[in-house]
Amino acid sequence: MRTNRPDLGADYLVAFLNTLDVEEQTDALDDASGFAAWAREHGVEAGEPAEARRVRDALRQVVDGEQAELPDVRLATACDEGTVELSARTAAEAAVASSVVLSIQGKLARVKLCGGDDCRWAFYDSSRNGSRQWCSMEVCGNRQKARTYRSRREEHAGTASAAEV
Repeated sequence: MRTNRPDLGADYLVAFLNTLDVEEQTDALDDASGFAAWAREHGVEAGEPAEARRVRDALRQVVDGEQAELPDVRLATACDEGTVELSARTAAEAAVASSVVLSIQGKLARVKLCGGDDCRWAFYDSSRNGSRQWCSMEVCGNRQKARTYRSRREEHAGTASAAEV
């Protein structure tokens, strides 16, 4: 039976982290009606945008391997026949609950931010060894490889011209 609860876990957390789009320079939390629509789509109440922003920014730091101070967010628990549930009412609560679930499962480290400085899109690394660096190898990975190639080529050209002098 489906209830109107969020599906806690990686998909929710990645979607919440991606309410900030570095490349497009947009923040879904800045638009109250857009944020409310996003929250409804994910089965939660929007809650306070400032709290959601603080939680999102702290969690983005955490998944990027940095130290962060997570705002206090209250999570409710409930017991039913043979189960214990962690529940969340707001977008921020669901993001923290998703992080806790992933941490317990040992999977939080698989939520990453794209290594492209101009992207920083969150993604779940489902690769076998957990070494993925970019949200998309076809886009961000290719951009980085092209930058590296050009940089090496310019270095080589600089070294060659200095040797000629």
